[in-house]
Amino acid sequence: MLRRIAPSQSRMGMYIQGFEGSWFSHPFWRTRFLLERPEDLAALLASDVAAVVIDVERGIGPADSAPPTAAAITPPKRISIVAVPTASVTDAAKADRERARKTIARSKRVMKGVFDGARLGNPVDAEAVMPVVEDISDAVDRNPAMFIDMARLKSKDEYTYLHSVSVCALMVNLARQIGLDEPVVRSMGLAGLLHDVGKMAVPDEILNKPGRLSEEEFALVRTHPEQGHAMLENGGGVTQEVLDVSLLHHEKIDGTGYPYGLKGDAISLAARMGAICDVYDALTSDRQYKQGWTPLKAATEMYGWEGHFDRELLFKFFRGIGIVPTGVLVRMRSNRLGIALPDGSKETRSKVRVFHCALERVPLTLEDIFLTSSGGSDHIVSEEDPVHWGFADWRTLSERLSAGRAARG
Repeated sequence: MLRRIAPSQSRMGMYIQGFEGSWFSHPFWRTRFLLERPEDLAALLASDVAAVVIDVERGIGPADSAPPTAAAITPPKRISIVAVPTASVTDAAKADRERARKTIARSKRVMKGVFDGARLGNPVDAEAVMPVVEDISDAVDRNPAMFIDMARLKSKDEYTYLHSVSVCALMVNLARQIGLDEPVVRSMGLAGLLHDVGKMAVPDEILNKPGRLSEEEFALVRTHPEQGHAMLENGGGVTQEVLDVSLLHHEKIDGTGYPYGLKGDAISLAARMGAICDVYDALTSDRQYKQGWTPLKAATEMYGWEGHFDRELLFKFFRGIGIVPTGVLVRMRSNRLGIALPDGSKETRSKVRVFHCALERVPLTLEDIFLTSSGGSDHIVSEEDPVHWGFADWRTLSERLSAGRAARG
């Protein structure tokens, strides 16, 4: 159930469904997220937002009385507010985790049935799996980081089915990152769910072979995009995005991909998105023949593959999952420049160490900003060229910053 409230009634654990007023009046890059962090509550209270719409079925309701006000903030100053109870936030996170677990289990069962039927030559009915897309989309909407992380962790014997679930979630998340309309978001999710159905025409012993494939075996694997396109072409509920992703998710921007060697804009937006989501999940998943990489290692490697992906889309994808290749110079919404660094030893998230004011072009006291996928009050808006900002010896400067030393001195 949706309710409209004043920002002063907002409190931790509310699920923000939307804001009233201009997009520029609110300090978040997402319009729907669980309000979990004290600094985000402070940013909301200090903003020009007239009212927020909350979903009381996804979070707590409005406060009985107005919470303590937070002083207006001017980035890049730190925010200090009084502590607020976190029990409701913890409960909401537990509920999200349980919903995510059930959604993943249901989705896996459905996709196993779809893929088993495809092996037997049965037509693929996209309409029949739309409820799965809806469930995954809702789970990503609630807590994208949690769902994507849970779907990424899969056993070797269930990779085929859960890879599709993961790519669906990543496609939904990326589609929302770039501002696509919800019907298109759902279509992108459906495309991710069905992108690899053509592999059902490839024998399991080849798909799961632990060693290097022979030329003949690899040639057979490379037929799966066209096989999948053929399986989907005459099915019910198939959109153009579904057909494009199934057929073209192995194309590369520089024309070295397959099956047609298309270049640049000749590859549709859906297929360019599908290529990124497919490769990222494959790299971070355990397989019969390899251990999965950490999210940060996968992002760093993908970032270094020149000509493989749409670079603008790739950066937005990274930003949306809270991972940015280490050493990249970025600009924050607060008009501070920072360097992307690992957030912890497990390399599942990144942080940004801000050090320079982009407006006044002066050094700042070092501060670490921890990235979230829930739409924090300060977040990355762009990748920047160090040379443009006068950082000619970026390698030396990045080493100083990584070690926690100021940019000058």
